[in-house]
Amino acid sequence: MSDLAGTVALARFMLRRDRILLAIFVVIAAGFVIVTATSFQDLYPTAADRARFAATIEGNATYDALYGPAIGLDSIGGLTAWRTGGSLAAMIGLVNLLLVGRHTRAEEERGRTELVRAAAIGRRAPVAAALAVVAATDLAIAVVAALGLIAAGLPTDGSLLLGASLGAVGLVFAATGAVAAQLTETARAANGLAGTALGAAYLLRAVGDSNDGTLSWLSPIGWGRETHAFAGDRWWPLLLCLAATAALVAAAFALLARRDLGAGLIPSRPGPATAGPGLSGSLGLAFRLQRGGLLAWSAGMLVVGVAVGSIGTDARDLIDSSNQIRDVLIHGGGDITDAFFASLFLLLALMATGFTISSSLRLHGEEVAGHTELLLSTPVARLRWAGGHLLIAMAGSVVVLLATGLGTGLAYALGSHDAGALPRLVGAALAQLPAVWVLGALVAALYGLAPRAVTLAWAVLAACVLLWLVGPLVDAPQWVLDLSPYEHVPGVPAEALAVGPMLALTALAAALTAAGLVGFRRRDVT
Repeated sequence: MSDLAGTVALARFMLRRDRILLAIFVVIAAGFVIVTATSFQDLYPTAADRARFAATIEGNATYDALYGPAIGLDSIGGLTAWRTGGSLAAMIGLVNLLLVGRHTRAEEERGRTELVRAAAIGRRAPVAAALAVVAATDLAIAVVAALGLIAAGLPTDGSLLLGASLGAVGLVFAATGAVAAQLTETARAANGLAGTALGAAYLLRAVGDSNDGTLSWLSPIGWGRETHAFAGDRWWPLLLCLAATAALVAAAFALLARRDLGAGLIPSRPGPATAGPGLSGSLGLAFRLQRGGLLAWSAGMLVVGVAVGSIGTDARDLIDSSNQIRDVLIHGGGDITDAFFASLFLLLALMATGFTISSSLRLHGEEVAGHTELLLSTPVARLRWAGGHLLIAMAGSVVVLLATGLGTGLAYALGSHDAGALPRLVGAALAQLPAVWVLGALVAALYGLAPRAVTLAWAVLAACVLLWLVGPLVDAPQWVLDLSPYEHVPGVPAEALAVGPMLALTALAAALTAAGLVGFRRRDVT
């Protein structure tokens, strides 16, 4: 039997299983490119407008680190490639490595791969099928994004190149995820290892672009930026992405042949003979299981906050350079810099909600893995166990947003020599908590009442992101915008803190959580 026997059947099963999530991912990724292009057409309709914007950010190391060098900003296509080429490529890479881990190491960890391999399925088939599904998803993103840009009136060559660069960078990190899945025994460790590689690649690109560009050539994200879409259209850097993908896939297959099913090439360390006092209760166990994710998210959002705070010192010059940007950020007057931070804190809250949802979903993961049934066979009450995980998720959200505010406040306070900005910006970050809690509470409600639909919380978060991105651009009705809980958070620090909406959101989160706990108490553990 061939090592690849059954690959097509497995790929079809994976597509069937994740068809909704994959479709949402394609729409969000490609839609972000298209919406960015159309928004730039509205913000900078003339060459003079684009020239003023380019002059504002030219030589700014912070913008170079965040988005890449300012190349081709005299055209809408160049602006679009500059804004999306680095950050979106990193997002696609992250989703790709998580998808590969989900369909390889996670399935092996749960014992499903052993069951599947009992049929006429080759040894390499699960990895090959996962990579094929991810590659098809990346191709869909590339095609949809390119067609959308062409429909918006942008040059065909640049549109195709930008879409291809996003897909090619994503493939590199999908292959990275496949290698990581062979090294560790758990999906969490594999995702952490591949995520570290992604973070290193992004850091190399950021440091390289903010200097002479040499280090950027060590990063796949940098290779995508070096294609210079709409500013020379260099296709050859994509060959580096394809070569790296091929090498990593070959390495993954070679490592797969050297290990046993269910094992990893990096052995797990044996745990202590007895549990510490922190593991004497369900809350301590929940914290022990989630502390790694909490630390990683907090550190990541701290770094993002530092980057945002560094830009804040230039916010006034950037907004003063464009009446269109002023119209988007400033509503009814107010300080320009505060309005800038208010807008970005909403975006940062949407990012931080990723921790809240993933942490709350640990309930479902523990139940699917069979751990819940084992724990509840001991003198552990249902509500105490579930409440422990939800408490970690909600309290962890405070920590993540606090880290975000600290990073932003410290960077801006140092750059502006305004020590009073630190507590003000930390408070602005924490003001987003009620909206973040609503999404975590939604996971709790779905878990207790409709556990098979619990992952729809990610779709709700995606819808909130789309409302934030697209709603103002298409003049969506206010009632549509109000469907997002983030719309009801006061725009601190540009606006006064309104306690009423925050209390209402907190009450909604409490009601959803209570409904979920009641539902979990009454339903069977599957």
